[in-house]
Amino acid sequence: MSRNYIIGVDGGNSKTDYFLFDTQGNFIDHIHTSTCSHEQFKDAYVSTFRIMNEHIQHLLTRNQLSMADIAAGAFGLAGADIPSQKEQLCEVIERIGFTNYALDNDSFLGVKAGSAQGYGICSINGSGTVTGGISPSGKRLQVGGVGSELSGDEAGGFFLARKALRAVYDSLYRMGPETELKSPVMELLQVDRKELFMEFALDGMLKRSLPITKLVQILFASADQGDAVALAILDNTAKQLAYSTVGCMHNLDFGQNVDIILAGSVWVKAESPLLLQTYKDYVTRMTDHTCQFIILQVPPATGAVLWALELAHGGPVDAATRGKAIEAVELRIS
Repeated sequence: MSRNYIIGVDGGNSKTDYFLFDTQGNFIDHIHTSTCSHEQFKDAYVSTFRIMNEHIQHLLTRNQLSMADIAAGAFGLAGADIPSQKEQLCEVIERIGFTNYALDNDSFLGVKAGSAQGYGICSINGSGTVTGGISPSGKRLQVGGVGSELSGDEAGGFFLARKALRAVYDSLYRMGPETELKSPVMELLQVDRKELFMEFALDGMLKRSLPITKLVQILFASADQGDAVALAILDNTAKQLAYSTVGCMHNLDFGQNVDIILAGSVWVKAESPLLLQTYKDYVTRMTDHTCQFIILQVPPATGAVLWALELAHGGPVDAATRGKAIEAVELRIS
């Protein structure tokens, strides 16, 4: 039987997109559903297999197909951060029936989606942060993404929101400098006196109910107004992101020109250009490579489809096929 179809999967911590295309880049079917991440389940990889297998089999059977029809699969999965996790996830993918596939952290999808060459560096700065790189020879490297400062993950909305709260607390109680963050943050949290600040902040963190986006917006606005505390926070974040980007780049075999794809809500939807410009300045100073910065404007799931098509074709697809696949994914993911 001819293997004329591919499957691309973008599995995040809250949602998963399964795409079925033919090898010419024509859309066949799509399932949008909840997470498949092993980190979200008590039985970890057992549930990951059960859920992924269920949805992939459903995708196939309702199109009168089987795994024998699948030429390749590509999987960008949250929680695929260290070798042991990736090994167990590969076992899941192979148990489902894939033989020709790529599996890695979801940061790598940004490279495939954002660079027409199919290689480059992707800096994700969304709710969290991670950097993934694919070199022209196909080598891959992930930097960070383990959810702590252990690997320089000093970016992302959750981190920046906590830094804004810390700056206000320092100003109130730890001899920290005065900051323009104080009034709008206390108003946002509906704190009418400083004695209640930590109670409100800690309660929001424990219940995961903090208004992360609004806190980050206040941080950006304060930095735009020249607040020294906010500027220092953004400068450190820009520097840490640049360290991860350039470190990833220098540990892979790139030529002179490198595409740097910027993905995630903080990069894509940022209301202030300050963080981005500072990051670009740091990257430029840290490397002799010529870098082209690309804001990712298409869904990361596009990267899974394109990556699977590359595997099926044995190399990058032509511009027409690429454009057709991107348009099809965009129509189904707003």
